[in-house]
Amino acid sequence: MDTPTGGQTPAADIVVLDYGLGNLRSVTRGLERAGATVRIVDDPEAIQSADGVILPGVGAFGDGMENAGPFREALLEAAEAGQPILGICLGMQMLLTTSEEADRAGQGDVTGLDLVPGRNVKFRGDLKIPHMGWNELDVKQSHPVIEGIDGGYAYFVHSYYGVPEDTDSILVTSEYGVEFPAVIANEAGNVIGTQFHPEKSGEIGLRLLKNFVAFAADA
Repeated sequence: MDTPTGGQTPAADIVVLDYGLGNLRSVTRGLERAGATVRIVDDPEAIQSADGVILPGVGAFGDGMENAGPFREALLEAAEAGQPILGICLGMQMLLTTSEEADRAGQGDVTGLDLVPGRNVKFRGDLKIPHMGWNELDVKQSHPVIEGIDGGYAYFVHSYYGVPEDTDSILVTSEYGVEFPAVIANEAGNVIGTQFHPEKSGEIGLRLLKNFVAFAADA
């Protein structure tokens, strides 16, 4: 399947990966509003011809990595080539190396994409999980994809959050009982992950998607 969507002159050609665990339509609509032309694809070869790649995701880490297995090599090659990649929610967590969620499910040998070395951990204490709702964003470092979102509110739904090995990978934080990374990036800056759902985060989310589309068009 390779489904074109949108009809306006694109700022960038973005592919949304369909591996069975993503909220594809709402992400697609958000990207279209951001000015992109969008293709929903289940063929890894489609990644190479795109300006940017979206790795969406809802569900468990182990299931995500299993379903996205056919895309692994193409994603690693795209990242190495400097192609912009945006992981959303579970898609962000899959950018890291390991997850406590896989450990708890007896799948401790499940390895993420390791594009941002680190580990996903579960919220501790008596916090209600999943963490669901709107939280303020605190920008820690500059990056074109996060311009204009500092102090805005974004929509989160998650029980785990990523902890990169290198704190320089943390671009934005938020708080829910603890300060946690809301946006991360690899050392080269072309692989970005958002723990929140930009497609559900109103104008702040749209701003981030517009930033990513522009970033992909210029890459």
